[in-house]
Amino acid sequence: MISITTSQYKKVYFASDQHFGAPTAAASLPREKKFVAWLDSIKSDAEAIFLLGDLFDFWFEYKKVVPKGFTRVLGKLAEISDSGIPIYFFVGNHDLWMKEYFQKELNIPVYHKPQVFLINNKTFFIGHGDGLGPEDFGYKRMKKVFTFPLFQWLFRWLHPDLGVKLGQYMSVKNKLISGEEDAKFLGDEKEWLVQYCKKKLQEHQYDYFVFGHRHLPLEIKLNENSTYFNLGDWIQYFTFGVFEESRFSLKNFN
Repeated sequence: MISITTSQYKKVYFASDQHFGAPTAAASLPREKKFVAWLDSIKSDAEAIFLLGDLFDFWFEYKKVVPKGFTRVLGKLAEISDSGIPIYFFVGNHDLWMKEYFQKELNIPVYHKPQVFLINNKTFFIGHGDGLGPEDFGYKRMKKVFTFPLFQWLFRWLHPDLGVKLGQYMSVKNKLISGEEDAKFLGDEKEWLVQYCKKKLQEHQYDYFVFGHRHLPLEIKLNENSTYFNLGDWIQYFTFGVFEESRFSLKNFN
């Protein structure tokens, strides 16, 4: 478990689901610039930054090729990381093929599964949120295919111009991947991530569960001492999470 203690006046920031590159590079450029502006606005008081997946709408990590675009956000992340502010990245369902690039080039650790962090003596269960809980069956089947080593090996043999184009098309058009059908509040009892959190609480007490994936800013009390937060997205809501001293809250960047 990684432990973080914030210095005086410092905060821990969380953001998820930027989906840069969707629906087109030109259309997502203003959102990328806005996200970079947010990163600039928080770097002076950030103790740490958590990015909870789907930073890109499609990302496939070839051994010698980096997908074209995203220069502004990658450069800003490199600048912040080089300044000594730790950044933690959790892969989402759109960038689950991320391997070592962030770690080697940006010094940003990459997590493929939820992790537990201790921040100011509060326990955080953190992840992207895809494939968790009792539902999401279609995506769970698709994820097994996408993470199957043979499938990844075959895809790697496609020329990058063809592979990236195909991946971008699938990311935008396939609703199982895009999550469009889930982007509405279902009620506490039908929210599968809420059910997942409640089940985890039977095993261990966590103060906060923080996820992305749902594209909805949510704050749901699980019990007297535990709360589930969903970070929303940077497509419609431009929301982020901030933990200051001992309190977590959702905010909007305008």
